[in-house]
Amino acid sequence: MKNQTIAQIKEVLREIKNENDPFFMELQSDSRKGVQVLLNSWKAGKEKERKEHEQYTRMSVHENQLRKQGFKWIGGIDEAGRGPLAGPVVAAAVILNEDSCIYGLDDSKKLSETKRNELFGRIHEEARAIGVGIISSGEIDQLNIYQAVKKAMNQAVSELAIQPDFLLLDAMAIEAPYPQESIIKGDANSNSIAAASIIAKVTRDRLMAEYEQQYPGYGFGIHKGYGTKAHLDALKKLGPCPIHRQSFAPVQAAMNRS
Repeated sequence: MKNQTIAQIKEVLREIKNENDPFFMELQSDSRKGVQVLLNSWKAGKEKERKEHEQYTRMSVHENQLRKQGFKWIGGIDEAGRGPLAGPVVAAAVILNEDSCIYGLDDSKKLSETKRNELFGRIHEEARAIGVGIISSGEIDQLNIYQAVKKAMNQAVSELAIQPDFLLLDAMAIEAPYPQESIIKGDANSNSIAAASIIAKVTRDRLMAEYEQQYPGYGFGIHKGYGTKAHLDALKKLGPCPIHRQSFAPVQAAMNRS
């Protein structure tokens, strides 16, 4: 064992699945600090994998129950951008493959931007179907935000390449020709809804970054249209721009001042 370098041991550890492996057990008696660092890192990685697997299993309960009832194409639905003062509301519908195992899925608001972008790519690689619905600020003003969210969700469902046979929604209900279930905190309790929340959030964030270029000075690329102090200060200084939601009180107040 001592004849092997730290780099060689690191490569072997990549292939070891559990602590009962003879090579792993032998490593534990290796007094070299570098070896012990590798072992601790391996253990931490396995513990992280275990927790992620447990979470994925817990968040698959609703989908698994529905599959046992004969449903196959289960669409998770969620939205992003209900509360901002500017920009569209975006909804996504995602049908995951039954054999997919995308570790790390969670409520998009709990994830870092880096993690969201990573999962956004994974979902696009592994999902059976993805649909997105986008409702502009002008339509939000015409409909009200609640009706705009429902319209975005129906639009997302209609964009799916496969017709779903059941819908899971995050504390919502929509008029759709499919059976559905509303789950409280669904984006933290269903992998399908969590995947939809990530697709919706990343899609909307990227749109707001584009609006930053079109309407500079508001900071859309940073706050994404939410009512932060910086955004409210910009509203007072510049007044509303075409993507502001004129039916929202802080925007109305800025319009009255201008």
